[in-house]
Amino acid sequence: MTNATGCSDAPTTNPCVRCDTLLGIPELHVEAVERTETAVTVTVSTPWQLMGCPTCGVVAPSRGRRRRELHDVPGLVPVRVIWRQRTWRCPDPDCTRGTFVEQVPALVAPRGALTVRVVDWAVGQLRREHATVQGLARQLGVDWKTLWRAIKPRLVDLAADESRFDGVVSLGVDEHIWHHVDQRRRGPKELTGMVDLTRDTDGKVRARLLDLVPGRSKKAYADWLTGRSTDFRAGVQVAALDPFAGYKTAIADELADATAVLDAFHVVKLGTQAVDEVRRRVQQETLGHRGRKGDPLYGIQKILRAGAENLTDRQLTRLARAIEADEAHQAVYIAWRCAQDLRAAYRSACRCRVKTDPLVPSEC
Repeated sequence: MTNATGCSDAPTTNPCVRCDTLLGIPELHVEAVERTETAVTVTVSTPWQLMGCPTCGVVAPSRGRRRRELHDVPGLVPVRVIWRQRTWRCPDPDCTRGTFVEQVPALVAPRGALTVRVVDWAVGQLRREHATVQGLARQLGVDWKTLWRAIKPRLVDLAADESRFDGVVSLGVDEHIWHHVDQRRRGPKELTGMVDLTRDTDGKVRARLLDLVPGRSKKAYADWLTGRSTDFRAGVQVAALDPFAGYKTAIADELADATAVLDAFHVVKLGTQAVDEVRRRVQQETLGHRGRKGDPLYGIQKILRAGAENLTDRQLTRLARAIEADEAHQAVYIAWRCAQDLRAAYRSACRCRVKTDPLVPSEC
C-alpha cells in the first residue's frame, strides 16, 4: 500500500475496511503496510476521540502521537506492528497526572512489547506443539526474558483455572526427570506428573497433562489430590500408576473408590525385564559366564526385547536356531512367549490367542 489510508490509487481519507478486517482488531485502523524480504510492517492507529484526564476528568488537548513498535504473530517472515499511539496533556495545573497515553487492551498490555494475540499464540505453541520459549523467542526476534515476561502471567492464570480437571474419569501419574544438573542451580530434579487418560466420545484417550508438582513421593501426589475438589476425587474411577509404592499408597488414601492399575508401558517393561533375567540366568547355568560374542543367547538379546509382530523372517529364524541350540534354552522361549502374550493383550481388541510364534496358528 503506497497510500496510507486506502487501497485504491485515488487519494482518500477513509480507512480501508478490508485491511482493517485482516488486522482483526476493531479499535484500530491500518494506515500502511510495507513488506520486505525480512519482515512485514503494519502501521496502525486509533480514530480521533475526545479524551478526558483519567485523574480529574478535564478535557485534555492532544500532544500528538508516538511510534511504538510491537511484535506480532510471525508468518513466513517476522511481523512488526507500528502503533501510532496518541498522547494527551492534562491542562489542569492542580492535577498530578500531567501527560498520559492511550491504551488499547485488545492490542497490547501496558508497557508490553508483544501483542496480545502473539502471547496467546506462544502459549498455544507451548501447550500443543511442544515448542520451547527459546525457539519461540527466536521466531519473534526477541530475547528469552522478553517473551517469558509476556507469557508468564497468562500461564499463571491458566494454571489456576480448575476447569481443566472437569470430566476426569481415568487419572494417570508418573515421575518425570526434569534435568540432570545441580539442583541448587535449577531446582528439583524429580517431578510428579498427572495426566488425564479419559477417553472421548470417539474412544480416543485424551492424554492431557493436568499438572506437574515437585518431588516423587507419596506426599507429593497425596498433597496434589488433597488440593483438588471432592467432586474431582469422587469422579476418578481408574487410577493408573507406575510400580512405585508411594503413588499406590497415595491412591489408597485419597482415591479409595478408584481402581488402581499399572499402566501398560510399565507392565510391558516389567515383562521384558523378566525375559532378560531368565536369559542371563540360563546363560550362567549353561556356559558359566556372561554373554559373549558367538553365544546363542547373547546373539538374540535384542530380538527378545522386540515385539513379535515386528520381527522379520530372518530374525525369527535366528531366534529359533538359538532356542534349539540347547534344551535349557526352552525356559527363555517360554518367558519370551509370556512377555509377548502380555504385550499383545494391550494391542489386541479380542480376547483370543494372538499369534506370537510362526508355528502356532492364530485363532482369530
